[in-house]
Amino acid sequence: MEQHPEKRHIAILGSTGSIGTQALEVIEQHPDRFAVEVLTAHRNADLLIQQSLKFKPNAVVIVDEAQYDKVQQALDPHDIKVYAGAKSLASVVEIESIELVLTATVGYAGLLPTIKAIEANKHIALANKETLVVAGEIITKLAQKNGVNLYPVDSEHSAIFQCLVGEFHNPIEKIILTASGGPFRGKTREELAKVTKAQALKHPNWDMGAKVTIDSASLMNKGLEVMEAKWLFGLQPDQIEVIVHPQSIIHSLVQFQDGSMKAQLGLPDMRIPIQFALNYPERLPSDFPRFNFLDYPELTFEQPDTTAFRNLALSYDAMQRGGNMPCVLNAANEIAVSEFLRDKLGFLNMSDVVEECLARMPFISHPTYEDYVKTDEETRIKALELIE
Repeated sequence: MEQHPEKRHIAILGSTGSIGTQALEVIEQHPDRFAVEVLTAHRNADLLIQQSLKFKPNAVVIVDEAQYDKVQQALDPHDIKVYAGAKSLASVVEIESIELVLTATVGYAGLLPTIKAIEANKHIALANKETLVVAGEIITKLAQKNGVNLYPVDSEHSAIFQCLVGEFHNPIEKIILTASGGPFRGKTREELAKVTKAQALKHPNWDMGAKVTIDSASLMNKGLEVMEAKWLFGLQPDQIEVIVHPQSIIHSLVQFQDGSMKAQLGLPDMRIPIQFALNYPERLPSDFPRFNFLDYPELTFEQPDTTAFRNLALSYDAMQRGGNMPCVLNAANEIAVSEFLRDKLGFLNMSDVVEECLARMPFISHPTYEDYVKTDEETRIKALELIE
């Protein structure tokens, strides 16, 4: 008789967001493989309650403390522990029964819980790219020291990871991250100056939250992914190339030192990389839609336009300078995006804010965790001053 492995106990940080909800779809398809140990949400109490009643986690965290009573009253009769606040988010990952933490929170907020999870020897399925952008050196060293694996969930990094399975002893010559180009591919700076929030929130191929969608439209998402790839795969900036591939079928490629290339292909569906990370090294069956070459008789590629979309160039610049500069870039961008979404800033002005902050913030070559916290805080203040 076939022996089934024990269930993998999982904590999902950001269970009500785009990645979190799709991760729960994957878990629902494989109830014999996964158990949900912890769910957390920022402020979407209603969906968190709904998910908790369905998946019966051991504990939940609602970061917005004003919603604690509502969640607590709904879940207490079901013997589900309820916590509130950012501190609880960072400590809940230490629960002994958790084996794997899926970090699907958006932005800088994912950094501390990820550090705490690694310190508690939990493997990480990483969907929060800002963690490695801001503090890549600290995270990778800590993971190595604690024998913790980082499984990438981003479709591009998952693609690279999948191409490297069986190749870990072979040096990488370079990797090529593909980008859809977003909704404004081919537009000039003049056209981009007139872009509205509604236009920027429509992505042609992927369904994501507001922050990630705006980052994709401005190519900042790709810049963050380049920095994430540097740390995940131990690369130099000049080993990472970005190519625009509007169909989003090839998710990324690896080139080895013999010139041979491997690519990972498939329809744009985040559930595939999520499932791969949650159950690595084994692939699980799925009923997700299959790719058919005849539906895509042409796959096309072009150079990214870094003059119109300056965020990609600024990201490479921050990565080359190193130290706390990626942290500055990330904080400035988080403020710029949130102000753009509040109609306080134009589409192109987001890059201006990031560039100004990179020029003005003091450089720290080997930042500690405390330096990152201070840099993040001061950059946000500076960015808001520039916008006012």
